[in-house]
Amino acid sequence: MADVKNILLVGVGGQGTILASQILSTGLVSAGYDVKMSEVHGMAQRGGSVTTQVRFGKQVHAPIIGKGQADVLVSFEIMETLRWLEFLKPDGKVVINNHKIPSVPILSGKREYPRGVIETISRKVDATVIDAGRIAEELGNPKTMNVILLGALVKAMGLTELEWRAAIKECVKPKFVEINLEAFKAGLSV
Repeated sequence: MADVKNILLVGVGGQGTILASQILSTGLVSAGYDVKMSEVHGMAQRGGSVTTQVRFGKQVHAPIIGKGQADVLVSFEIMETLRWLEFLKPDGKVVINNHKIPSVPILSGKREYPRGVIETISRKVDATVIDAGRIAEELGNPKTMNVILLGALVKAMGLTELEWRAAIKECVKPKFVEINLEAFKAGLSV
């Protein structure tokens, strides 16, 4: 089982977490890995938490990542990082999108968005913080944050040699392929 790598992608409904996982899985399968993907998106359409677990290696027996088993945690939203941090291995890596999506209690004024989350996490683990929202805006399409984060994940995992162009073409609608290729390249360069 030592050859199995575990990636946990977490975010909020509408951020493209599942699409990023599909592109990741497609690229890994094309490279010859055994891949298992699991997704949970209960209230995602209403801004709820979305998680996808991708496990890959020579042979993967189950799709679920347990606490303390994720090699990489990719967080599409700051607070989701805190919610899922216990799933990270002690020597794991975190890729954090410096992006806030206030929950209903925060929007209603009953709670405040926690401060210093990124700083706290960065002191505890190997963290790469990305302002994927700003990069996506500069590219001209804010919906490409997910593929920017995917590029950063691929870089963090050392998987840059795989055929990601083909995986993006397979998973993304034709009219959005080029912008997503640009987003992926931007994520690789972070």
